[in-house]
Amino acid sequence: MTPSKKDQIRALLKSIETGDPAGVAVVNEAKYIQHNPHSHEGSEGLAQLFLRLSKTNPRVEIVRAFEDGDFVFAHTEYDFADENVGFEVFRFENGQAVEHWDNLQSRMGPNSSGNEMTDGPTEPTDLDRTELNRQTVREFTDVVLRGRRLDKLAEYLNVNDFVDHDPYTAEEAALRRYDTVHRILAEGSFVLCMCEGGLAQVPYSFYELYRLENAKIVEHWNTIDPIPPRDEWKNSNGKF
Repeated sequence: MTPSKKDQIRALLKSIETGDPAGVAVVNEAKYIQHNPHSHEGSEGLAQLFLRLSKTNPRVEIVRAFEDGDFVFAHTEYDFADENVGFEVFRFENGQAVEHWDNLQSRMGPNSSGNEMTDGPTEPTDLDRTELNRQTVREFTDVVLRGRRLDKLAEYLNVNDFVDHDPYTAEEAALRRYDTVHRILAEGSFVLCMCEGGLAQVPYSFYELYRLENAKIVEHWNTIDPIPPRDEWKNSNGKF
């Protein structure tokens, strides 16, 4: 039986620990498009990267993984020289991964509410509500985050039971500027929104993961990642 896309991506990410090139075989070398500006193009570069990282005795934990059509998105923990939390997104074509995006941040926390960056439920529910939940997050992002209509917050958020895993304070989070929504991925109760914006004068990538119940957002995880200057990129594909 062919492993699911989620299982193949789990094996791929775990090969960071082992350096085993078998996990990288899911990547189509001829078509692979790498959007991490710090990584070289192609699966060969990915295999070399994983082999190098494996020699540093890293730890990789895939906390959550979801499928949305041709896409797999995963919420991950990495312990290299430093501890990081990330989101990994892969696009499949003809059974292989052909495109990759990610967003990594140094691990912080717990936050003022006692919540860690990755704890909480991991399995999607309400699979029949995938598209409704995707639309709710799209509207929330456009109205509240991009439009800064905080007076509309209760229309999308369960304010009484909301659990936030953002390691920054609400005052710090309010300084973020959300300009562009590049992609919204969903499986049931979980929805990932990939956004571009800024903090002060620095361009940033914001990945926001939401869990919904009864058409309201009840839980939130995220990572924020500065986008490096163009002359520092190791490929020409762009962050998004």
